[in-house]
Amino acid sequence: MALTGRLGLLTLVAAFVPLLVPSGGLLLGLWGLLLLGVIIDLALAGNVRALRFHREGDTRVRLGETANAALIVENTGRRRVKAILRDVWPPSAGVAPRRAKINVPAGERRRIDQTFTPTRRGDREAVTVVVRSVGPLGLAARQLSRPAPRTLRVLPAFPSRRHLPSRLARLRELTGLHSTMIRGQGTEFDSLREYVVGDDVRSIDWRATARRDDVVVRTWRPERDRRLYLVLDTGRTSAGRVGDIPRLDCSMDAALLLAALASRAGDRVDLLAYDRTVRARCENASRTGLLSAMVEAMAPLEPALIESDAAGMVSAIMSRVRRRSLIVLLTELNPAAFEEGLLPLLPGLTARHLVMIAAVSDPLVEEMAEARGDLAAVYDAAAAERARADRRRLIAELRSYGVEVVDAPPDRIAPALADAYLALKAAGRL
Repeated sequence: MALTGRLGLLTLVAAFVPLLVPSGGLLLGLWGLLLLGVIIDLALAGNVRALRFHREGDTRVRLGETANAALIVENTGRRRVKAILRDVWPPSAGVAPRRAKINVPAGERRRIDQTFTPTRRGDREAVTVVVRSVGPLGLAARQLSRPAPRTLRVLPAFPSRRHLPSRLARLRELTGLHSTMIRGQGTEFDSLREYVVGDDVRSIDWRATARRDDVVVRTWRPERDRRLYLVLDTGRTSAGRVGDIPRLDCSMDAALLLAALASRAGDRVDLLAYDRTVRARCENASRTGLLSAMVEAMAPLEPALIESDAAGMVSAIMSRVRRRSLIVLLTELNPAAFEEGLLPLLPGLTARHLVMIAAVSDPLVEEMAEARGDLAAVYDAAAAERARADRRRLIAELRSYGVEVVDAPPDRIAPALADAYLALKAAGRL
């Protein structure tokens, strides 16, 4: 039972009555009337225990978009229930409205339409539904908290999908839909056509030319059905925010764009999320269902505030990927962590696979390096320049091992990674 403000006021008045009235008879009378009013109020208030709750609507939404759902309130009792209802969700779920007035006759249902505009990726769970039915006198109320389970999965935003059409156009050029010819190790024979001025004479097919009146050349296309293995580092460095976005979310966005592009190129794409153990994986998905399977696997991922186990990560990769593949590791270029962890293990990994490391750089470091306003800014600039030098040194060392490195700010990491993949295709290295 929850007493209202009126009850508090009457209690205050009753407390001062003995100072004004010598006899306690009036005080007892007031308390009696107050108690009677509370009993009547409780008796006339709607029976909230007779309410049942059901949910319907969207269970998935992409970050930055809005989901529509509804809470159904069913009155299984014999009396009408007038009440105030509060549907409790985590603040990041962005539910609206949070409170609603309900008026449910006996044996009927009422629908409360809701919208969800989440501000964070991941699973959002409904906490409880609180209903308060106030009596007609406003002296007391019946209140009930009852769970109404529901999970809203917030999928990664994938803002880089706007870059996909331009990269697909470049991919079509590579695959021979336009009149371009690709040569190099790792390319596959596509077709024969007549020689035109400017063609490489090394492409002439002399046997086919001997059978025809015209000179014939071979055209080539990049090989298909190659394997890409995307590895998301979910250790402590992925929790850092670059601008207003966690590094892990930037890496997810880049991985989705690369997966969409590679699947259109006919390559097989798998995903592994790892820090000290496997956090998520997406393997053997069909090309049509790849993106949906990846976003489902990525959605509940959260950075683990522990140092990633580089040896365990490399072991997990080697045990899952037998044939030569492109291993794309999305991580942070932390010199100390690399030198103690992944760097000594790279020779064994690059001996069997083509390795690419993609990292999100912090634009704030670039701004600090250019600042010269006062003494504090000069010290900041010196620290930023030292960090940039350490990063350049690490990148040079990685490349000496034969590792491809993509280092770009948050708004450029996804298209830069896609461009690096297309460059490997064009060079016949994949």
